[in-house]
Amino acid sequence: MAVPMRKLSKRRTRMRASHHALTPRNLRACDRCGTPGPSHRVCGKCGFYRGREVVSKED
Repeated sequence: MAVPMRKLSKRRTRMRASHHALTPRNLRACDRCGTPGPSHRVCGKCGFYRGREVVSKED
């Protein structure tokens, strides 16, 4: 089994971990109801995608 030759310094560990940050999701408003949601997905509130009903929702 591979074993590290030396202990990694705090700086090197933190430099590697600096790329692990999460980025906020880009939300867009639904064209029909205005609810914010992810792009290229069916609206969870009204069930429309690109101007047509994909999922029937009970109001």
